Amino acid sequence: MADNADNTQPEAAAPAGDAQQPQGPQFAIQRIYLKDSSFESPRSPAVFQSAWSPRINFDIKSRSDKLTDGVYEVVLVLTAEAQLDEKPAFVVEVHQAGIFTAKDFDSAQLEQILATVCPNILFPYARETIDTLVVKGSFPALMLAPINFDVLYAQQKQAEQAKANNSQSPANTAG
Repeated sequence: MADNADNTQPEAAAPAGDAQQPQGPQFAIQRIYLKDSSFESPRSPAVFQSAWSPRINFDIKSRSDKLTDGVYEVVLVLTAEAQLDEKPAFVVEVHQAGIFTAKDFDSAQLEQILATVCPNILFPYARETIDTLVVKGSFPALMLAPINFDVLYAQQKQAEQAKANNSQSPANTAG
């Protein structure tokens, strides 16, 4: 009987000369994790006796720390506070973090990656955690709208540039 085993060998992926080619910049996600979270409902259970029409305040921050060469921790901090009758109904804060490899980028590219790409990756996890905590606190779901971190970064850079331009304007003129 004939042997049905596939005896074909795949060709080498690239000629040996191509192995010498530079790889270029590298970006990868190593790990995504919840670093910290908190939920407070200081007026429970009385808050559940009122009609639910809160004012929601939202704050977002991110920071990054270099762990080793080309490896960074980025932490996205989201805080949401619901106020009812000018008093807090709940406060939820989530620190969603990730470890990212970012090698061979110039400093401007690296800064933008850590300020935009990484938070874009982390945001859906943080949004889900906030929603889960709010629902577990017996409040209506709080689904945060998507955030354009590229626009936030561009606005931050424009503000920094405007501040630098204002501080460099001549205060005293020679005369």
